[in-house]
Amino acid sequence: MGTINTSMSIMSGALEADQEALSVVANNVANVNTPGYTDEVPDWEENPPITVGTSSIGDGVSETGSTSQRDRVLEERLDQQQQLAAASGTRLSALNQVQALFTPSSGASTSAGDIGSDITSFFNSFSSLESDPTNDALREEVLSSASTLAGDISGAASSLNQQSAALNQEVVGAASQVNTLTSAIAQLNLQIQSTSPNADAGTLEDQRQEDISQLSQLVGVNQVTTENNGLSITTTSGQLLVSEGSNFQLTTGTVNGNTDFFLGTTDITSQLATGGGQVGGYLTARNTDIPNALNSLNALAYNISTSVNAQNNVGTDLNGVTGTVASPLYIFNEPAAGAVAGSAVAMTVTMTDPSEIAAAAAGNGTGDNSNAVLMANLGNQAIVGGDTPINYYSNFVSNLGSTVSSVQTENTAQNASVTQLQTQNNALSSVNLNDEAAAMSTLESSYQAAAQFFTALNTLMASALNLGEEATVS
Repeated sequence: MGTINTSMSIMSGALEADQEALSVVANNVANVNTPGYTDEVPDWEENPPITVGTSSIGDGVSETGSTSQRDRVLEERLDQQQQLAAASGTRLSALNQVQALFTPSSGASTSAGDIGSDITSFFNSFSSLESDPTNDALREEVLSSASTLAGDISGAASSLNQQSAALNQEVVGAASQVNTLTSAIAQLNLQIQSTSPNADAGTLEDQRQEDISQLSQLVGVNQVTTENNGLSITTTSGQLLVSEGSNFQLTTGTVNGNTDFFLGTTDITSQLATGGGQVGGYLTARNTDIPNALNSLNALAYNISTSVNAQNNVGTDLNGVTGTVASPLYIFNEPAAGAVAGSAVAMTVTMTDPSEIAAAAAGNGTGDNSNAVLMANLGNQAIVGGDTPINYYSNFVSNLGSTVSSVQTENTAQNASVTQLQTQNNALSSVNLNDEAAAMSTLESSYQAAAQFFTALNTLMASALNLGEEATVS
């Protein structure tokens, strides 16, 4: 009887273990579409054997819970690659907006016009004036082409400043998101450390990993495992964001017109700019790419304005007037000496009377074209950064295109790496309904076998109880 009772105990335990394991499978299936959920498998543990005399009899197994199928190293590699892809993707988006300003053929509503054509048309207008320096229509054409050039350069500079301001707004929003996520991670650390300090915490760890994944797409981070299944999170350059159950808030403040990041009183903007994540992309575009474009436009505007103004001021206009320091004959607004910064956005045509265009050389009659020839020749002289205006602008556009292409290539490679790592992680951690169906079929077969064996034991027990009795027990 002892042996029958033991067998019945084993089968009863088997039925219970299979039922609990089936619950794990059912939970997996129910969460197949839950973001961040990690597939779980039942944990089995051999029961202590039963000793009868000098013999030990096995007592079956128990289902002791479940373990999430996660690979922390793979998850961390995926997070690191995601932060790189997020940085290059965000920077690429900003660069595409910059490039659209200088590609009028794209049809972009924000296009500043074809500045290259404007430069050519402006200096060609002086060449046309050479043929008939007293012609009012040709003089009007000079001022019209000057206005178009100044307007397109100023418009492009204004658009770049607007893009920089928009990135500042993105930075403020990103700081808020980072703080929300680090706070959530710190709270999950406390829950995990209190409920599962030495074992898998299941959905709590899923939630924490999902938050870390989102955080890594915002800023570059490193993870450090701590006691009792906790985590500390730092930026890639080492600034502490989460220490087990505590998080450290990012704040923002204005520095030299831009929004910077602070931890406490320490400005960590430069570290975040090179750390990855969307913030890294925002900051690189705002602090490097847009200023580079503005610097080029400023140099172009400054040197064209000052060179043309200086040449017009030494000639004689249609009224016989030669420019002086006190009463200059300037076509464009004249920047302060050496004040290159801001020249592009401020570039305008201040001359309103076409008769003030000094086509003649000083001392020559108003029908002379000598100075018009010299102003036309400025378009072929190295007056901007050691190059002609049109070549300088063409090189700027070409370099911008090369930067965009380089970042595009980088982003494509990084996204491919993310996809590869995500595929590997999904193969291990995501719920596969085919696998769950196979597991369910196996557990159901095991459950049925245990039930049938339990029925057989019940029949055997009844037969043993009925031995020698006229009435049977069924």
